[in-house]
Amino acid sequence: MREKNANRDSANVADAPAVGRPRDRIVETAQDLFHRHGIRGVGVETIAEAAGTNKMTLYRHFDSKDELIIEYLNYKGKKSEEIWADVERASPGKPAGQLYAFVERAARFIVEDDRGCDLANAAIELTEAGHPGLKVIEDFKSRQRERLTNLCAAAGASRPALLADTLFLLIEGARVSRRSVGANGPSANLLQTSRGVLASFGVAEPKL
Repeated sequence: MREKNANRDSANVADAPAVGRPRDRIVETAQDLFHRHGIRGVGVETIAEAAGTNKMTLYRHFDSKDELIIEYLNYKGKKSEEIWADVERASPGKPAGQLYAFVERAARFIVEDDRGCDLANAAIELTEAGHPGLKVIEDFKSRQRERLTNLCAAAGASRPALLADTLFLLIEGARVSRRSVGANGPSANLLQTSRGVLASFGVAEPKL
């Protein structure tokens, strides 16, 4: 159902792009505003105005705000896949190297962007039963967990599934801690802790 009310107070529309085709502008603007202000903090009127268009044009391309949210979530999942691809290219055929590179990227990302995981944030906001976005998030997180488990197994970890879950929880927890406790809290030790966990499961850090 189309959203009738837009929360215009939380978003700075002047920061969003207004070039390119209308659909592309709408998608790019929504991605930026959802990331900075949250899904529920931004209404379709704000998105349309920031994209340099109007609600009629927005609804011509997207039947509802929910459809735009799905587009956003799929985009975030695709960006994560690109990070995995970068990690694999940096250490081809070296699963241990990929694991250490993965936790390093995760730790760096948390420092660079304290908004946390967009998909995890969205899951909290999309609490309504049956919202299609929740399925997108669940499927993505499940694939990520499976991928991490397979990589731990390929690296020769003693208990790959447990190691994968431990790393998963460390990273997710660090994101929350960064926002709730601050930069000097437990999240500051994510990289060191993750390296220790990898070593304790028999995955040695590759020598340079």
